[in-house]
Amino acid sequence: MKEFELKYGCNPNQKPAKIFMADGKELPIEILNGKPGYINFLDAFNSWQLVKELKEALGLPAVTSFKHVSPTSAAVGIKLPEKLKKACFVDDIEGLDDSPLACAYARARGTDRMCSFGDWVALSDVCDVTTALMIKREVSDGIIAPGYEPEALEILKSKRKGTYNIVKIDPDYVPEPIEHKQVYGITFEQGRNNFEINKELLSNIVTQNKDLPDSTVRDLIISLITLKYTQSNSVCFAVDGQAIGVGAGQQSRIHCTRLAGSKADTWFLRQHEKVLNLPFKDEIARPVRDNVIDGYINRNEEDVCAEGNWQKYFTAQPERLTDEDIKAYLSTIDGVALGSDAFFPFDDNIERAFRSGVKYIAEPGGSIRDDAVIECCDKYGIICAFTGMRLFHH
Repeated sequence: MKEFELKYGCNPNQKPAKIFMADGKELPIEILNGKPGYINFLDAFNSWQLVKELKEALGLPAVTSFKHVSPTSAAVGIKLPEKLKKACFVDDIEGLDDSPLACAYARARGTDRMCSFGDWVALSDVCDVTTALMIKREVSDGIIAPGYEPEALEILKSKRKGTYNIVKIDPDYVPEPIEHKQVYGITFEQGRNNFEINKELLSNIVTQNKDLPDSTVRDLIISLITLKYTQSNSVCFAVDGQAIGVGAGQQSRIHCTRLAGSKADTWFLRQHEKVLNLPFKDEIARPVRDNVIDGYINRNEEDVCAEGNWQKYFTAQPERLTDEDIKAYLSTIDGVALGSDAFFPFDDNIERAFRSGVKYIAEPGGSIRDDAVIECCDKYGIICAFTGMRLFHH
């Protein structure tokens, strides 16, 4: 297949639309089901690069959940503790521990379930049955992977009344070293960002504390590779083999850090006993539960515990999650890794990161206020590595 006609571009008025290889070669994909659209393919090709690089860097199966050309999370195949299984709604999955790919999916999809609603999924490895069964019950637009087990493919084909978008990509495909894009009829050209993110990138530790455990090296690599495919400005919190908070596309670095930190806090608080034991009615659908849990933790638009509201969701009025509960729970969090796609211009980012348990940071360095940032890290015993490499993505 040398080209594929799309229904429309980013919006219904943007026609005609298609994908094709500029050199006339065959596309490196097969469409096994559905009819993906313009944005679907943007998500597919960005997300595939992310999981491919994670697998190459860490040697573990990797999964990411994408929405609007940025990852909500990315994770590698590490078994989940029981509390996290329950928080991610996967404690009922038989054989989960036997499939590293399914564990990676459970983590990636379970991190920010509200943002992952209607996501695009990328798998680094051939999709197995356990992973397919988990994907089947989530609201998702499509998937890209290097292959599918026959039974897994049939499971996925049954989604969305048979219209679920399933793309197979050639894992050996290598893009041209120079890439192009057009904006307002003007062609831009640049070299592809083939910079390799690995352990050596973290060798320039600039703080007094220089103790960087292997598990943290893994988490910082996950954070940085995630940022490489996240709309800038961006900051990513990671722990235990997964990205737990991504702040994307913000004009101010501190807003990136606040957004990512808030998402990380919510991820941690989903594992609070009060949240795990919310008395949901059996008929409450998973997406509604996600919204209610977010409202319960963050007290957003609707007070889900209020009289007249709780009856819609719960069998009994739940005890509120108080400010004191939140402060006490988050005060126990430590060992979180943080990556930034560009330098921190002020130490306010460090102050905010520390409040969400950040102990390890990787950022390019190069700010005129690097000394203030390092001093703030030293104040909290944070280990900071200057990578010397910016990771902007647009």
